[in-house]
Amino acid sequence: MTERRREKFLQVIANRQCDLTVVMEDIHDPHNVSAMLRSADAVGVNEVQLLYINEEFPKLGKKSSATASKWVKRRKFSAIKECYNTLHAEGYIIYATHMGKKSKSLYELDLTKKAAIVFGNEHRGVSSEAAKLADENFLIPMAGMIQSLNVSVACAVTLYEAFRQRFLKRGDHSLTPEEKEKLFLEWLKK
Repeated sequence: MTERRREKFLQVIANRQCDLTVVMEDIHDPHNVSAMLRSADAVGVNEVQLLYINEEFPKLGKKSSATASKWVKRRKFSAIKECYNTLHAEGYIIYATHMGKKSKSLYELDLTKKAAIVFGNEHRGVSSEAAKLADENFLIPMAGMIQSLNVSVACAVTLYEAFRQRFLKRGDHSLTPEEKEKLFLEWLKK
């Protein structure tokens, strides 16, 4: 390994956020999944949750997702309760994107805490069960005629709001020295 590559690994690992994750519920377009993985990697998300109940996980193209999918871990679930119970047991607060009467604005959420953010299918949105079982529902404020963003864009906007809040509040990230070392050794094998 070159010194330059080693330094890049250490820099990226120093900014990894193991207390922020994305839950993809039945996202079927491979371009959206790839874009969501890229956004997750860009803000330092270390792992995403794949919740596929009604759809098959799409086959990702090697060009569009190869880099991001190499660095962002994926954990699969086939039931909402199983996914949410696991995340709750790990200490996550679950926020689902949902346009409901009680939904908060994205900008009202405290995303500096351990957070799992749920994004739903391109046509159906987050399922009613996923919205109901979430700790809170939120929406991204819109000023135009269109009510929603493309799911990958909504993911990017939300993750960058979390990144902004975390940077302003903490300035640092969530990995212990031991976790950084473990991740470094995992990455050496890739």
